[in-house]
Amino acid sequence: MLGSTSLAGLPSALITGGSALAAVAVGRVSQARGRRPGLATGYLTGAIGSAGVITAAVLSNPVLLFIALFVYGAGTATNLQARYAGADLAAPGHRARAVSTVLVATTLGGVAGPNLAAPTGAAAEHLGIPNLAGPFILSGTAYALAALVLALRLRPDPLLMARTLAQAREADPTTRPAPADVAGTTESRGGVVLGALVMILTQLVMVAIMTMTPVHMHDHGHGTAASGLVIAVHIGAMYLPSPLTGWLVDRYGPMTIAAASGITLLAAGVLAATAPGDSVALLALALALLGLGWNLGLVSGTAIITDTVPLATRAKTQGLVDVSIAIAGATGGLASGIMVTATSYPDLALTGGILSLALLPAMAATAYRR
Repeated sequence: MLGSTSLAGLPSALITGGSALAAVAVGRVSQARGRRPGLATGYLTGAIGSAGVITAAVLSNPVLLFIALFVYGAGTATNLQARYAGADLAAPGHRARAVSTVLVATTLGGVAGPNLAAPTGAAAEHLGIPNLAGPFILSGTAYALAALVLALRLRPDPLLMARTLAQAREADPTTRPAPADVAGTTESRGGVVLGALVMILTQLVMVAIMTMTPVHMHDHGHGTAASGLVIAVHIGAMYLPSPLTGWLVDRYGPMTIAAASGITLLAAGVLAATAPGDSVALLALALALLGLGWNLGLVSGTAIITDTVPLATRAKTQGLVDVSIAIAGATGGLASGIMVTATSYPDLALTGGILSLALLPAMAATAYRR
């Protein structure tokens, strides 16, 4: 539309900004009225954003495009928030596995989506819509269907049902828990900070290294097919291990798996920094470790948040945490390019790996307080 690539990074930033704002909104609606209206509203907003992008493409209107992309970010935020709904009614010992079930479903979209770009583009052209707007027809349809399915089928509402069950347990003298004291409140706040730290750091490190890997490969003579393969391996490692990760978190505890996330990200950073630029296999292995470390961090961090935040404020807190994750991702993507320009890709990868080690003292301090 602009005839220049000078603002090519703006759409991603707008989607991220919209995602951050929507995470707060979805969290607040879910807190007040339940998961069903919260998630359905978020997906419906994403569908409206998709329609706006298509309209902007037809009219060749950049201003409308940028506004629509900001609104479109709501769909991204809702996709991430959906994992919390999976844990609302799960037993404490099975919450991580419930979260992982939602996450592994993301793999289907992650693999199918890019492969549908060409056919949806061709379909858009038949309708008189610019080719590049084709994928937004697909995403808008998917978001609208998701909103409809949740509005009709997510019954009973998992968050409202969880509150009802909790109130019933409190009313029963035989199962009523002891009143929460100051120490319990402090532990809850500490759990929120710790869970947020795990997810923020893993998101920051993952996005930073992932963003610059294709650029690094291009600089060493690799084509888009090679970089596409590496990124495909990375995305698979981000989501496919989720069932195993959920079982590990439920079996060994979220603190242990969060620490394992830091170590895995360190290994990914060191391997990416030391791998020869002409070795696609080693870079693919490094990005696989990067995706796995992110997965370990996201599932364990989500479990920490879910376990420590009371039902009365859970959805609102989860929304605020996801805002921090979105900001961390945007910061990682922006800072990675600046750092590689100033230094090099190996320096970026090694710095990211070392930064992930901050998780270890946090885990150790929490274990010591307990």
